[in-house]
Amino acid sequence: MKSFFKPLKNKYFWRIVGGLSLWLLLVIIACNVQVNRKTAKALYDDLNLVPACEVGLLLGTNPYLKNGLPNKYFLYRIEAAVQLYQAKKIQYILVSGDNHRNDYNEPEEMKKALIKKGIPETSILMDYAGFRTLDSVVRAKTVFGKERFMIISQRFHNERALYLAEYNHIKAVGFNAQDVTAYYGLKTRVREYLARLKLFIDLWFEVNPKFLK
Repeated sequence: MKSFFKPLKNKYFWRIVGGLSLWLLLVIIACNVQVNRKTAKALYDDLNLVPACEVGLLLGTNPYLKNGLPNKYFLYRIEAAVQLYQAKKIQYILVSGDNHRNDYNEPEEMKKALIKKGIPETSILMDYAGFRTLDSVVRAKTVFGKERFMIISQRFHNERALYLAEYNHIKAVGFNAQDVTAYYGLKTRVREYLARLKLFIDLWFEVNPKFLK
């Protein structure tokens, strides 16, 4: 047991740990800056300025928080999709989300919420294999045959999705749904920094969606 704690008393050990931690922090910051820089011109907050597309790709999330309360990220994305459809900025809504368990189905929850808001069922396309943002974006092209579409989510999520779209030669724009308060979304924002690091790891190793058909 003493041999286990012995390195902790070595100043060179802590120098190595500190150096690796600083390197990792710089890599995370670099990934974040790159994503922000490359996607800034394709993002829109104004409904009147966003260019019209045939399809809007609505990225999924859990409709409820762990405490059972409605998830504001979900509600605001639904509202953004409805506004775009009603303004004739999109003709179809491709809902893409996680459906890996029998008791968890993001696409169906989004579909029900959209229909409740007045969107015709015939205008809703379903992708049940959008397990990750990478899956949702790439499958919109390879499975649904869309070379150009609008991505609908919060800005931080749109940025990552648009980076993936550009890498896969997809002409996409992003419409930013209303964001949540800094306190409400703190954990999500921290996870996003790590997700962007994972983004570049996936691209480096040429990771594909779980299902390409």
